[in-house]
Amino acid sequence: MDTPPIRQIIAADNLHWLQAQSPESVDLIYIDPPFNTGTRQQRSRMKNVRDETGDRTGFGGHRYRTEKLASGSYADSFDDFLGFLEPRLLEAHRILCNNGSLFFHIDYREVHYCKVLLDKIFGRSSFMNEIIWAYDYGARSQKRWSPKHDSILWYAKDPANYTFHFDEMDRIPYMAPGLVSKEKAARGKTPTDVWWHTIVSPGGKEKTGYPTQKPLGVLERIVKVHSSPGDLLVDFFAGSGTLGEAAARHDRNAILVDSNPEAVETMLARLKTHGFSTLSERTSG
Repeated sequence: MDTPPIRQIIAADNLHWLQAQSPESVDLIYIDPPFNTGTRQQRSRMKNVRDETGDRTGFGGHRYRTEKLASGSYADSFDDFLGFLEPRLLEAHRILCNNGSLFFHIDYREVHYCKVLLDKIFGRSSFMNEIIWAYDYGARSQKRWSPKHDSILWYAKDPANYTFHFDEMDRIPYMAPGLVSKEKAARGKTPTDVWWHTIVSPGGKEKTGYPTQKPLGVLERIVKVHSSPGDLLVDFFAGSGTLGEAAARHDRNAILVDSNPEAVETMLARLKTHGFSTLSERTSG
């Protein structure tokens, strides 16, 4: 008899939840914690509807009106950001399987401090890559080089034994296909540690309206290469639940933890067709 997949959304304080988990019980952890920007993050999901009296002009000169579908927000300011993260990262290291990996998603403001903290917890030899997710969208600064990237720090719990399915990498086009053979150009190349990928389209079907939602394509790449079917994946800053969708699409188990009611509501609406259900902190240990 087949074991039903684990598809859980946990409404809980993530530190309390982490402390209740068994050692070496999770195969892959991806987290996208608050970036400590010092502001309140807020995003809205919009829908464009064909309307010849609308406020926007689209392809072919057709007119559209914009309708607001949903919005979300959360506070993103900490007096002691590293002090907030450290106990959670210590627990993440404890529950991670010996061949498991942690992917820590952050931006340029805090990445250097977070790497020092992660080096202390995992060991510098466990640091495998700083992956740069580069995108090209939004306003441009006229006073400095416009920041258009995030950092994803990859740590393997055991740098001599970790899951890495090279053949599961998606292939990307050569930037100069004329410099390689036709066969190579048709096959494409494997990505490096710089991942060019658009943000979630503000008007696209993938958009949930939750602030700082990350693209499914970025998470699918991590899931396919760094875990195997049937593995248990965890995101304890789950937000809009992108890791859960990536996990379900590729036959992985997933537990998503967030204390924000807006996040839990967003995830359930997004993931219920994949079999996800919600649990409270009292029933999730």
